[in-house]
Amino acid sequence: MRSLHTFSLASLPRRFLLASVTALTLLGSQTQAADKLPVTASFSILGDLVRVVGGDRVAVTTLVGPDQDAHAFEPKPGDVKTILASKLVVSNGLGFEPWANKLVQSAGYQGPVLIASKGIKTRTMQEDGHTETDPHAWQNPNNVVLYTRNIAAALSKADAAGTSAYQANADAYVKELQMLEAWAKEQFAAIPPAKRKAITSHDAFGYFAAHYGVTFLAPQGVSTEAEPSAKQVAKLIQQIKREKIRAVFVENMGNPKLIDQLSKDAGATLGASLYADALSTADKPGTTYLEMMRHNVRELVAGMAKN
Repeated sequence: MRSLHTFSLASLPRRFLLASVTALTLLGSQTQAADKLPVTASFSILGDLVRVVGGDRVAVTTLVGPDQDAHAFEPKPGDVKTILASKLVVSNGLGFEPWANKLVQSAGYQGPVLIASKGIKTRTMQEDGHTETDPHAWQNPNNVVLYTRNIAAALSKADAAGTSAYQANADAYVKELQMLEAWAKEQFAAIPPAKRKAITSHDAFGYFAAHYGVTFLAPQGVSTEAEPSAKQVAKLIQQIKREKIRAVFVENMGNPKLIDQLSKDAGATLGASLYADALSTADKPGTTYLEMMRHNVRELVAGMAKN
């Protein structure tokens, strides 16, 4: 009569055990991902805000990633699948990413779409002789408080069970934004108003400028696709020399050649990259909205101190 053996994990081959553990881990992670609310954000700054407010309950996909230019973005076929798999789509609005609405419509997406800038008191700017709405509202931290509240409300509507979590995350983040705001104002207070001038790649800092009393000059307009004329560049060089502006910066998602040449022709020193329309990659100092703003303030203040 054959003897019966008691089954034990110890009797299984090691490779079988490792394969089983791996399979269970993958199954668990897939189940966990499936339980999260899939949200698509149009660009990296919005993606960061949605991740902060959504916390562990959301899985965020960002269409325009770090160091990428949302003005020049062209959607790919795979982006349609991303949109259709979403339970919420978040865009900035204000004309910042006109391709976003077209993408949602062409995909046949029927779910909720949040315009995160809803309720913002907008500014206008001149672009090629026309008055345009300035879409860069996130450059004022007080506006991002409204962005945060809008995102929390939209997530709560899409996932009612997570309402308390979204509200708690939003409240905590608003406090961080208020701390950022107080710190930034303190930094600029150390620079005399007459010295608060800087040159940047394109005109993306209007809300920042108005809020902190800074004058920004840019060879490009609201869109990075706009090319300045030789006359405009020459006029800007004259102004830089006349006002002795030394704070000259290029933006992370732009072509540095123009601003680099501008600084050389005007006799100014090119400073560190600023983050205007996109966060940075993980190896650089602007991976989140809060880090981006702190970096920009520090660099601008240091540059203006030389004016």
